Amino acid sequence: MKIICIGRNYTDHIAELDNERPEHPIIFMKPDTAILLKKQPFFIPDFSNDVHHEVEILIKISRVGKHIDRKFAHKYYNEIGLGIDFTARDLQQELKSKGLPWEKAKSFDGAAVIGDFIPKGTFKDLDKIGFSLKKNEEIVQKGNTSLMLWNIDALIEYVSKYFTLKIGDVIFTGTPSGVAKVNPNDRLSGFIEEKEIFSIKVK
Repeated sequence: MKIICIGRNYTDHIAELDNERPEHPIIFMKPDTAILLKKQPFFIPDFSNDVHHEVEILIKISRVGKHIDRKFAHKYYNEIGLGIDFTARDLQQELKSKGLPWEKAKSFDGAAVIGDFIPKGTFKDLDKIGFSLKKNEEIVQKGNTSLMLWNIDALIEYVSKYFTLKIGDVIFTGTPSGVAKVNPNDRLSGFIEEKEIFSIKVK
């Protein structure tokens, strides 16, 4: 499986990190070794002092596709999920300042939390899905798919120009504002609307 991540897909998050608004979706990848195993804690890696949580709506691909037209994109996924793109922000900034790739900051072991998935038919409107992240029972990130620069179907169309999508591939669709450092003993819980999708401990 592939983990395909989209950067800078929410205006408020672009602003909080003082980034430029992109002309096209920014794509980066995580290997399957980045997936945090179910019921396991997230261990802060020893090479970073500033790991941030980034909660994101996830799409699980259900059929093989390439050069998918936007009007047919809805046929390529059946489930909506939620996860965390953990980012070693200090390492990322160092790499970006040197014009180097981000992989070490984004794709390390455990850097991808993939929670439960919900059938997409559960939702009245996929462009109006609310989601949030609680840290120690306090909401720290809150978003809605209506605020995406590129919605789910637009992302599938764009990504499939470059990569063949296969069954089981997961697309991380970008994070809203509120990203922040995690610390040992934090409890991170992700919600789609009012339903808890994942809950992990930080160590």
